[in-house]
Amino acid sequence: MEQKWPQQIWLVRHGQSAGNVARDAAEAASSLLIDVATRDVDTPLSELGIQQSHALARWFGQLPPEARPNVVLHSPYVRAAHTAQIVLEHMDDEPDVVAVDERLREKEFGILDRLTPLGIAQKYPELHEQRAHVGKFYFRPPGGESWCDVILRLRSVLDTITREYRQERVLIVGHQVIVNCFRYLLERMTEHEILTFDRQGDVPNCSVTSYRFDGTRGKHGKLVVDLVNFVAPLEESGTPVTVQKDVPAAAKA
Repeated sequence: MEQKWPQQIWLVRHGQSAGNVARDAAEAASSLLIDVATRDVDTPLSELGIQQSHALARWFGQLPPEARPNVVLHSPYVRAAHTAQIVLEHMDDEPDVVAVDERLREKEFGILDRLTPLGIAQKYPELHEQRAHVGKFYFRPPGGESWCDVILRLRSVLDTITREYRQERVLIVGHQVIVNCFRYLLERMTEHEILTFDRQGDVPNCSVTSYRFDGTRGKHGKLVVDLVNFVAPLEESGTPVTVQKDVPAAAKA
């Protein structure tokens, strides 16, 4: 039977953003609101995020040509698109496909957008209590998404990938929840398993989680985990590694 999966999939979280920096400052000051003037979609990389993206890009650029991504899909959000652009600049050959996919966008926060956990607790105590009771996997804020909603759109992305990019080498640049939800799908996790990983720590900026196709696994072969939250390209270049939340309501459940 023809191989349905890509030969390799890399999942990358964007570099540190100005929003990450503002969120840290707001939480450190016990503020209710994160001071970000732009829409979330327009929030750019920080200076450090640009450095991180170049460190990651050099790692991809040093791979043998036959091992580099030849399909690049990325979120339309500025911070993810810029990270992908920097990676492309460091590769000698233009990939066969470079595409923006809105299904890779950040989880939508609805009315909780730009609020710190303290801000949510004070401004929307009933929602704060509901989230604590239901858990982040199923909790959907008004106007926003639950993790399950994100997973639903990523199932559609996987349908596209298995239809259009079989045996290709696919790089996906997105966001923290995107990386975690892809892991849930590709590793066939349960809610408990993925939230256990989430509680252990946030996905580092410009880290790599990857899967390679193994034709000996299962009846028709399958993707197996190769790297998880791999940050050696940053460490080896002396670029600071940042592990910062993307989700305003991301107090650990």
